[in-house]
Amino acid sequence: MAPYAAEYLPILLFLGVALALSAAFVVLPMIASRFTGASNPYADKLAEYECGFPAFEDSRSQFDVRFYLVAILFIIFDLEAAFLFPWAVSLGAIGIAGWAAMMIFLAELTLGYIYAWKKGALEWE
Repeated sequence: MAPYAAEYLPILLFLGVALALSAAFVVLPMIASRFTGASNPYADKLAEYECGFPAFEDSRSQFDVRFYLVAILFIIFDLEAAFLFPWAVSLGAIGIAGWAAMMIFLAELTLGYIYAWKKGALEWE
């Protein structure tokens, strides 16, 4: 049994180092914030900072649909880039069928882009 247990020693050491580092990355910033005064809130620290001016409406008000359309279009084109790299790497192995499938995918994506452009989803007022 001893030889088999010795084979797990590197894994246990790796897990120990990973746990120690992750604990350090959680605990050390909290300790540093106590010493630097970052945890002492006051009115200026609690003020709005994302947009530079105080909120003037209810926080539960609805956003314009264009925010969501832009986000969805970003995700679509981000996924396109994520699909293009592995396809380009494996193009020699997948042959003409893989090339044709990607061309169909790109044609559909282009049609969707043209449709969104014609509908005014990319216009910002």
